[in-house]
Amino acid sequence: MNENALNLEVLDWGRLEYGPALERQGDLVQARQAGLASDRLILVEHPPVVTLGRSSGDRDLRLSEEDLNRRGVAVFKVERGGQATFHGPGQLVAYPVLKLERKDLHWCVDQLLEAAADVLRLQGLSPEKKAGRPGLWVNSAKIASVGLAVRRWVTWHGLALNVNNDLTGFDLIVPCGRPGEKITSLSRELGRSLDLDEVKAAFIRSFRKRFGYAEPRDPAASASKHPAWLVRAAPDEAAVRQMTDRLARLRLATVCQSAHCPNLGECFKSGTATFLILGRVCTRSCRFCAVDKGRPGPVDPDEPDRVAQAALELGLRHVVVTSVTRDDLADGGAGQFVRTVARVRELCPGARIEILTPDFKGSLAALDQVVAVRPDVFNHNLETVSRLYGLIRPQAIYGRSLAVIGYAAENGLLVKSGLMLGLGETREEVRAALVDLKRAGCRHLTLGQYLAPSARHAPVARYVPPEEFDYWAEESRRLGFVAVASGPLVRSSYRAEMMYPGGKRPAAGGRGHRPASLVE
Repeated sequence: MNENALNLEVLDWGRLEYGPALERQGDLVQARQAGLASDRLILVEHPPVVTLGRSSGDRDLRLSEEDLNRRGVAVFKVERGGQATFHGPGQLVAYPVLKLERKDLHWCVDQLLEAAADVLRLQGLSPEKKAGRPGLWVNSAKIASVGLAVRRWVTWHGLALNVNNDLTGFDLIVPCGRPGEKITSLSRELGRSLDLDEVKAAFIRSFRKRFGYAEPRDPAASASKHPAWLVRAAPDEAAVRQMTDRLARLRLATVCQSAHCPNLGECFKSGTATFLILGRVCTRSCRFCAVDKGRPGPVDPDEPDRVAQAALELGLRHVVVTSVTRDDLADGGAGQFVRTVARVRELCPGARIEILTPDFKGSLAALDQVVAVRPDVFNHNLETVSRLYGLIRPQAIYGRSLAVIGYAAENGLLVKSGLMLGLGETREEVRAALVDLKRAGCRHLTLGQYLAPSARHAPVARYVPPEEFDYWAEESRRLGFVAVASGPLVRSSYRAEMMYPGGKRPAAGGRGHRPASLVE
């Protein structure tokens, strides 16, 4: 039995481009080398891509790299064994990130191939190996390829098994450096398409058995299951229905519903919600967020009245208002925030108001409107570390978000921000982001686990255990944050009223000369 028998974590990344997957895989390898994570098995599909191993070169391409790119096929040179191979949708790619205690890479390759061979045997096929040629063949045609690398006895790269993929992609390369190599797939051999999820489940079972990992306690557990610390009790359906009916009557959206918040049941039962203004459609395409993307409708002039009415009916003492990003509006929606804050104060004069804003593309004219209304808490989420912005927040800028936070702090507002963990960030990157936030003037902080809303979103790189959130809470307080909420299920506005220390509403502050935009 493997010494980490109960410690294999299976990550299903769905369909993900090769570049981001390679970068994430590298981060996981580093974490495993440092002893910060358990062994992992990553399952993924890639859009069309050609990868070239250490033994390959341009001679292995039947078209130039430029021509391949024009056809929508990416090309990557990678530090694995072997030559050229092709990946595409419908192919099962497995990347094991394992600490090889026995220091035997050949054994690891053999077990990986046997795990794939078990899947083929389940379908009535007879896979074969060929001496000196890593892979699997069925009826003299190659069906699986393997190329592993090892760093400090931690493996990366892995195996590709052709399931339902379009095999014409292999015509673009010289597969494995052999011009006459025939390629096949499960669907071609069986004459039918297969359920890829079922193939994944069979491969996971065989992988665990071949490498000596114990089965999960629930035999039906799959890669999509969350760790025990993320499982919540079923919500009170009556309480949820009562809140959703009220919101529907007032024609209001909440981020609780639009963002698939795991705390929805708890918050709705306690009679709280985070109001989502400016509609339900966002103009940006962040890869972590479940809110609908597209072309929004016009701004609803009556929306502030309905938010205030809901806050009054619910008896809220701490009202949290956020919005979709509206890059289509000249002021980014700042005016609607101002009108909503003003109307809530009219109907609920004793309530504190917290706003969670977009970056308004760095417009000081927009920010000045929001600053002037003096919300009790100004929240703008940094969301993730600098390196991941291009992947996770492609239309945002790390420095711009920090500048927005800094501008609010300079003007005397109580500033709050938040980070998601589990997107592939390193420990050093998290600490650097915390230092950046502190220097910008943020004093209230939330840290929570990223959960992928669907297979179309950025995959979860890892599930961060509760004790690591405890570590970051302590580290954040050591850095000087006044209030910190850190835990797997913590979200930006979760129990927001408990983070507010009490006291008077921030007074107006002076503003010196500034450019029209914080960061272009």
